[in-house]
Amino acid sequence: MQDGFIKVASITPRVRVADVAFNVESCLAAIEEAAGNCGAKVVVLPELCITGYTCEDLFWQDALLDAAERGLVSIAARTADVDALLLLGLPVRVAGKLYNCAAVLFRGELLGLVPKRYVPMYNEFYEGRHFVSGPKTVTSVDFGLLGEVPFGTNQLFACDTIPELVVGAEICEDLWVPMPPSNAHAVAGATLICNLSASPALAGKSAYRRQLVAQQSAHLICGYVYASAGEGESTTDLVFSGHDLVVENGRVLADSGVFGEGIAVSEIDVLSLAADRRRTSTFEVAPTPEDYKHLTTYFSLEFDGEGGNEHAAAGHGHDSEGEGVELAIRTPLTRYVDPHPFVPAMDDARATRCEEILSIQAHGLASRLAHTGSDHAVIGISGGLDSTLALLVTVRAFDQLGYDRSGIVAVTMPGFGTTDRTYTNAIELVQSLGADLREISIVDSVLQHFADIGHNQDVHDVVYENAQARERTQILMDVANQVGGMVIGTGDLSELALGWATYNGDQMSMYGVNASVPKTLVRYLVDYCADAYEEQGEDEIAHVLRDVLDTPVSPELLPSAADGSIEQKTEDLVGPYELHDFFLFHVLRHGSGPLKVLRLAECAFGTGTDQEIYDHETIVHWLKVFYRRFFSQQFKRSAMPDGPKVGSVSLSPRGDLRMPSDASSSLWLSELESLEA
Repeated sequence: MQDGFIKVASITPRVRVADVAFNVESCLAAIEEAAGNCGAKVVVLPELCITGYTCEDLFWQDALLDAAERGLVSIAARTADVDALLLLGLPVRVAGKLYNCAAVLFRGELLGLVPKRYVPMYNEFYEGRHFVSGPKTVTSVDFGLLGEVPFGTNQLFACDTIPELVVGAEICEDLWVPMPPSNAHAVAGATLICNLSASPALAGKSAYRRQLVAQQSAHLICGYVYASAGEGESTTDLVFSGHDLVVENGRVLADSGVFGEGIAVSEIDVLSLAADRRRTSTFEVAPTPEDYKHLTTYFSLEFDGEGGNEHAAAGHGHDSEGEGVELAIRTPLTRYVDPHPFVPAMDDARATRCEEILSIQAHGLASRLAHTGSDHAVIGISGGLDSTLALLVTVRAFDQLGYDRSGIVAVTMPGFGTTDRTYTNAIELVQSLGADLREISIVDSVLQHFADIGHNQDVHDVVYENAQARERTQILMDVANQVGGMVIGTGDLSELALGWATYNGDQMSMYGVNASVPKTLVRYLVDYCADAYEEQGEDEIAHVLRDVLDTPVSPELLPSAADGSIEQKTEDLVGPYELHDFFLFHVLRHGSGPLKVLRLAECAFGTGTDQEIYDHETIVHWLKVFYRRFFSQQFKRSAMPDGPKVGSVSLSPRGDLRMPSDASSSLWLSELESLEA
């Protein structure tokens, strides 16, 4: 259970209405499947699954209620060796009233009974005929053979061995009201909400239900496990399709679908949720929120480590979280780990997202141009991906403002490493878009500069490279002064993260439109534009864009190969951008440590499988490079120009990242070096 991943399962057993004996066996089989076969540590079954939800007036029969209570005792006894928190539904009599409850079991012990707070009496729902609303205040009730147990809505169940795992429960309708109990549970510290439900099937309802669960988990920055009743419930007036969901912070990790297999299993990352809550200053976590007096019951999940099993007995009402144990085993991940987290996976979503990002970039630039009263923009065009995207965004901004595209001064500045391919693409793209093309060679001026500072032009070191980048930036700035325009920055988020830019060279501009667009996404944005131009009949532009996409990423600061091809390839030097973007996302978005990032990367890129893209040693190598460069190059980001934020990760020193330029990376690197030791 290292890295904060907790395997959870929601499962819908087949029931028979009012046949408690059958239902008990069905529930036990479901628990064995979820906890035994799948290894889930939290298992959620549907509302009233011990009796069936659709018993109607049979809920007034003591025979059914007695059988349900005996059934729970039987399930508790027969799951005494199951190392999982179990939540399942049954009717419970308390002080002469009947409550629709979630029973919370752990290793044969009944930790608590959580009653349904909101009992519906509208449309097809008639629960108020049999059940009353559960009290918020937690009291103690006698449950026969299972002893005195806490009873009330305001209960939390916290894990000693993983302090970040705090479980709250609500039942069906509780989620659909304006102020669900889970709101208060989350504010009190719950990171995982379990919902026992019996939501009937209606046309379109499953999509709405999925959306509702996802929205609530995002709203509360929590995991949410939802299990709904299915096969075997009465079909007198309704059909129950079953629907099982595992959701984390708005992201659906597992969905059984309706009329499906009836089980959803995945892993909730409670460390990531805790990190998100710490970072979100408006998310208030209070041990005792106003009007929420609650009881926390502790349980201790068992994990097999190298030194054997560690286990502490479950108990009620502990005053502290306990010292816990060292966790040495990793939960096998079944959840999908996206190798390209910045790029939408679905084609429709990708097109929508690309259009939205381009619009944000263009609107940001248009607003800045309008504010400064400038109708000219100056951009260095190299024939590479970044400058191509910046030019496309600038064209959009000019069209939006109604400016003539001739006000876009696109400057190509061939140097020692410029190849015919990139030069030609730059020329053709500018001309086909209707911008003003200027060609200014930097060769003579840089050679003069080498002579001035006494640098041997045959020594292709950092001076050789950076002198070219700074010369190009000086040209752009001076041309901007000439035409009364703004220099548009082309550098992207990935380059900023790695410091792959020349300080006071291409690192500088007057507005950086690509500043929060990672390299992996730049490619899809340019590809999206190529498709759009092709649909508009602009085949020449589309052709150039596709050739730009096929060109290796390079700053072209070193002389080209003998055959005229690009000799200096960025990813050979600094590493694959898809790896660095993956690292960046998980380090900044989720606050993940080096070993966790490594584990996720190995999962995402198929390490050790037949589909392996990068092996373990390769990922470790480039992850070390990432940390070294990310820390050492902060001074460049501290001086970065303005630019629009387009996604959840940004490196702006005025916005998302306030980091000292002289911070040490030793703590992070030592974690990776421990692997070699």
